[in-house]
Amino acid sequence: MAKSLLCSSTLNPFFSTTLSSSASSKKTQIVYSGNSKNQTSSLLWNRRELSLGFMSSLVAIGLVNNDRRRQDANAAILEADDDEELLEKVKQDRKKRIERQAVLNSAVKEKGYLQDLVYKLSKVGQAIENNDLPAAGLVLGKGIDTEWVKTVDLAFTKLSTSPEENTEVEAFNSSLASLITSVNKNDIESSKLAFVSSAGAFEKWTTLTGVLEQLKGL
Repeated sequence: MAKSLLCSSTLNPFFSTTLSSSASSKKTQIVYSGNSKNQTSSLLWNRRELSLGFMSSLVAIGLVNNDRRRQDANAAILEADDDEELLEKVKQDRKKRIERQAVLNSAVKEKGYLQDLVYKLSKVGQAIENNDLPAAGLVLGKGIDTEWVKTVDLAFTKLSTSPEENTEVEAFNSSLASLITSVNKNDIESSKLAFVSSAGAFEKWTTLTGVLEQLKGL
């Protein structure tokens, strides 16, 4: 009986320690197992998020690239349209130059009228500079209905093709009328102003029409 109790008292601490260790080990295993499951789940979730993020990035890059391709295609179309418009404009300008040159080459009489105008303006300018308005009056005549004014107007009409050119013709005619009136009134200051205005309008017109080079060759 004493031996039985001894064994019991001796073994009880051992079993108690063993059971406690076993329970602690199981508990640790359970906790570790739970942590392992949580870590595995967390890793799987992170991988899933990374995959979704990667796919989203690919989709975004694809959309951006598609948009850039569309922009490049639209730019190419616009550039092609601009090139066609520029080419058409060059063709039209070349056609106008050829037509204008043909008109100038055929306008033999008209260029003669304009050459006469240059001569008269030169003589009138010299007379005004010398304050000799009677001499200027002899060159200009008494009014705008003189023959040389009519012939100059014919040349202007034939060789003027643009609104800008017609504007300069109107400016010249108005200044010439003022010049003739001022000279006949013996108004030296007004004559000077009218002469400068008429000569300036005529020079602009010859530049616009290309007549200037033609007159230099006469």
